[in-house]
Amino acid sequence: LFDGVYPFYPQQRKNFVFDVSTIIVIIVFLTLACSFLIIIPGIRGRARLYWLIRVLLSLFIGVVIVAVQYTSDWESGWVTANTSYKSFSRAWVNADIGLHVGLAGVNITLVGNPVNQANETINYNEYFAWSFDADYDHSYNEGLEKGLPSPILYLAEKFTTQSPCAVHNQYRISGHYTSAVLWVAFCSWLISNILFSMPALVYGGYMVLVTGAFMIFSLLSFSTVRNSPMCAIKFGPASLHVGYGGSFWLTLVVGLLCFVIGVTVVTLHFFSLDLLKTFFDLHVDEAEECQEMTEVYINHRFMNNPL
Repeated sequence: LFDGVYPFYPQQRKNFVFDVSTIIVIIVFLTLACSFLIIIPGIRGRARLYWLIRVLLSLFIGVVIVAVQYTSDWESGWVTANTSYKSFSRAWVNADIGLHVGLAGVNITLVGNPVNQANETINYNEYFAWSFDADYDHSYNEGLEKGLPSPILYLAEKFTTQSPCAVHNQYRISGHYTSAVLWVAFCSWLISNILFSMPALVYGGYMVLVTGAFMIFSLLSFSTVRNSPMCAIKFGPASLHVGYGGSFWLTLVVGLLCFVIGVTVVTLHFFSLDLLKTFFDLHVDEAEECQEMTEVYINHRFMNNPL
């Protein structure tokens, strides 16, 4: 013990926006994008621009669908307040307190203003998981045993199963189904890319519409957490208010983008098929298939050889 408190953190701290899984997903999609950029000089003419737009736009949609499942900012809120620091201590500190809700857990940050106060460096970042393979109450009890700062324990207690707020099950189930629907959207995104490459353009457009629909359904699933009113979170006179975060709005934007792409492809298929084929670089192949052979070479020895 150091002055009656636990100074060490044996577990690895988890970043509230990006974690290892998110970074891995981004690296994989960046590798695919860089690989395409290496081979794109081999594509001639305007088709090079069309391929660039199609591939990068498709990769952007795919990376968003996967990455937002590992982020911790579907809901977020900040407050600056004067608050007690730790149990069995009379020290008060001024700090920025952040609450960041993801699909699989909640991340709580505590940063002092200034960082060095009460003879300590106040810069905490704690993650509590509530996914089906995790025990949230156990993580909370471990935080109690470690002697985490009071603001972190106060926020974490709001999401325990025994809390009077009764939001644990709502967040847990909503996050689970939101993740499941996003994985279905990812599968439909893969199918749309396969159909565009076959090519079956109109059906690819339909699958892009399906992808956008499932992304919107995931947002509706997560929004059900609003059915359970959140308890008031107060630090003295200051209140912490939670609202939709960056991952929620990014998913909404990409879902609407899928609707725009799908509607555009289907509309062009019925009203301007030539323009759609030009964008997907199909006219060149058709011209080669329909081109008449101007000169034919015949092997006379083979032709005169009786069967």
